[in-house]
Amino acid sequence: MNKRRVVVTGLGIVSSYGCGVNKFWNSLIEGKSGVRTLQRISHEGHLVTIGAEATYFEDEVKEKNLLEPKEMKRMDRFTQFACVASDEAVKDSGLDITKEDPYRVGTIVGSGAGGFDTFEKQHLAIMGRGPTKCSPFTVPMLICNMAAGRVSMRHGTKGINKAIVTACATSAHCVGDAFRSIQFNDADVIIAGGAEAVMTRLGIGAFTTARTLSKRNDEPERASRPYDKDRDGFIMGEGGACLILEELEHAKKRGAKIYAEVVGYGQTSDAYDMVAPDPSGAGAAKAMEVAVLDAGIKPKDVDYINAHGTSTHLGDIAESQAIARVFGDLETNKNLKVSSTKSMHGHMVGATGAAESIVCVLALKEGIIPPTINLDNQDPEVANLNYVPHKAIKADINYAMTNSFGFGGQNASILFKKYVG
Repeated sequence: MNKRRVVVTGLGIVSSYGCGVNKFWNSLIEGKSGVRTLQRISHEGHLVTIGAEATYFEDEVKEKNLLEPKEMKRMDRFTQFACVASDEAVKDSGLDITKEDPYRVGTIVGSGAGGFDTFEKQHLAIMGRGPTKCSPFTVPMLICNMAAGRVSMRHGTKGINKAIVTACATSAHCVGDAFRSIQFNDADVIIAGGAEAVMTRLGIGAFTTARTLSKRNDEPERASRPYDKDRDGFIMGEGGACLILEELEHAKKRGAKIYAEVVGYGQTSDAYDMVAPDPSGAGAAKAMEVAVLDAGIKPKDVDYINAHGTSTHLGDIAESQAIARVFGDLETNKNLKVSSTKSMHGHMVGATGAAESIVCVLALKEGIIPPTINLDNQDPEVANLNYVPHKAIKADINYAMTNSFGFGGQNASILFKKYVG
């Protein structure tokens, strides 16, 4: 069977910058941090009090009537993010699903952790007032697949409907699997992405005791600093991100705006540790190699990599060395640019792969590479690469890749190509 070509025709996001792709993209190319002091949870007892929080989400939803108050009460925060992001993506695509065969339109939207907020609140209800006092909506609110279910119901998609759960690689796998499903004729259009909302006392507390988060509480905007020798952990983020993936001829027939083409997908496992990456970077390198091979190009053809780049000591070193192994370093490949936008929007966990896919798509379309901010003193242990420090740069980009790596050793790399109609 010949593989069908797959393009991106719609984008939607909720992030610490607010609802909307324009806010997100403009903030990134301006080098603006979305990290701030946490406002939604008590700071009592916490060693970490900063994050890339979607602080004004509820206000924006109310002001713009993005969700009905009644339905919000029956959705965990992560599902709310997914629904708002999917609404923007579908609207942006110009797709009228009522005119499509609904069984040819699918939804693949995941979450790394699901309903942390619901879990925490209902546990408190049970402990305070007894086991009969938890909400009857507890289970359908907290399970990880409910974002996909709600998005499907919201838009009337009756084809593929699933949620992938691979921690920080979740939505990269969702986008990648959507690409594969359309390639092999299981669907014509798929809403693909992820959502996460772990900004709770449990979530922040658990990641803190795991020694993964930055404690630079007095300098929120400077706390996420990938590749910098003074980095001390990542910044927790939250939000939802969705892309509309569509078979090329289907998109052309309806006159759709095409952002970029999806051309390669690689997925591997470290098989090494629960949370630490394989220090050799072998699994990450193989995922990138497979994506390049899948696209039928050579490593030297890749112009930009939006790295996983979380701002952890081991992770930054392992990934950067893997990139250098596959694509070469500055001495052998001066063309390649690498940046970590997590330096600005934080680590959105299950939403991050889709959010950074949006970054790649817009970088291709606009010819701009967003920077890695806070890179003041490059760690000598990371590979010698151009990490686009501090300021965005204009560049002619033909191929862009995004990497996402999750606890459990899951690795995913997606390769996008500039679309020239």
